[in-house]
Amino acid sequence: MDILPILSTLRRHKITALLVVLEIALTCAIVCNAVFLISQRLERMKMFSGVAEHELVQVQAYGIGKSTDARAHAQEDLAALRQIPGVKSVALVNEVPFTNSSWNTSIKLDPDQKLPTLNATQYFGENIVSTFGAKLVEGRDFNPDEYLEFRQVQRDEKLQKKLAGIVITRGLGQKLWPGQSALGKTIYLGDTSVRVIGVVEGLIRPSLFNGDDTAQWSMVFPLRMDTDNASRFVLRTAPQDRDRVLAAAAVTLRKNDPHRIILEKKTLDDIRAEFFQDDRAMAGLLAGVCIALLVVTALGIVGLGSFWVAQRRRTIGVRRALGATRRNILNYFQTENFLLATIGIALGMVLAYGINLFLMLHYELPRLPAYYFPVGAIALWLIGQVAVLGPALRAAAVPPVVATRSV
Repeated sequence: MDILPILSTLRRHKITALLVVLEIALTCAIVCNAVFLISQRLERMKMFSGVAEHELVQVQAYGIGKSTDARAHAQEDLAALRQIPGVKSVALVNEVPFTNSSWNTSIKLDPDQKLPTLNATQYFGENIVSTFGAKLVEGRDFNPDEYLEFRQVQRDEKLQKKLAGIVITRGLGQKLWPGQSALGKTIYLGDTSVRVIGVVEGLIRPSLFNGDDTAQWSMVFPLRMDTDNASRFVLRTAPQDRDRVLAAAAVTLRKNDPHRIILEKKTLDDIRAEFFQDDRAMAGLLAGVCIALLVVTALGIVGLGSFWVAQRRRTIGVRRALGATRRNILNYFQTENFLLATIGIALGMVLAYGINLFLMLHYELPRLPAYYFPVGAIALWLIGQVAVLGPALRAAAVPPVVATRSV
């Protein structure tokens, strides 16, 4: 189809055409970036934890007052929890994944470093690797006789130097020693040197305040916790037994200490869902914005098409009388819409790139992938063609006889 008559018509309706172009451009720019942000949020929500999420439950309990023998009390609690039918493993730990509360420390590779290499989280507790279901990929887990009492190590610097070693995540090892095995390497925590005796595939940090890139910077120490310095009991069981085990664990802990307060009892799946609830809400909000913009744009195209059909009824009748078919009229309006959409999409891509640069500079977001532009363009072209189809069909239905009577 010859587009010169179409361009000539659009020049006579500059303001209307410009409004449609700007509407499509803004929609293209905002939707491309919004969809990218949604994909980022959804990807974050799928973050690898490295633990057996569907098998873990947590009971957080606090005792009232100071225990006379916190170590013995903790061992009694753990022994009682292991007796619950269906429980595979139990650990009393200082922190749990996805809880926004973590114990962190700075790491050096050389004791003479002025600034630390990085900051990683510290998991303390007995049998953490097996209870959490972390997959050991190098080295070994701690032996039972290698555990030290957390309280004693805290007070005695000499005991700190007697740590049998630590287990770290593969992500932390690759960050500290790129391209090398972390097994057998030494790190420094202040003045204390610790050797890596095991590497797990993953063990996510409880808090991601330093960004998602640091999510797998975790270490496990052979330190035995008691009820005065830890309150989180983690139990591993079959997925179908979690609710029953949670209820039984709370009853067991209260029975062991009637003065104890059960603050929280949840599955790790529930804890994870709460951790990412803001990301889920943001993704939903952005999806709503995208849908609203696309609907408004489609309605704008429908309104413009209907206005132009009514305004050009006489012209359409003349063209029909001169031999134009219904298909010719339909193609005319679709081509006109395609040209406006193309101009708007081209302008929108430039604007989308500018918005993405702003987000990169001020919010540290990654660059918008190039494939979003053609996908966005195709989507807007399709929406434009579907939206203009109704008015175009009404234009094509104008009978030549009725049109020529008005000449």
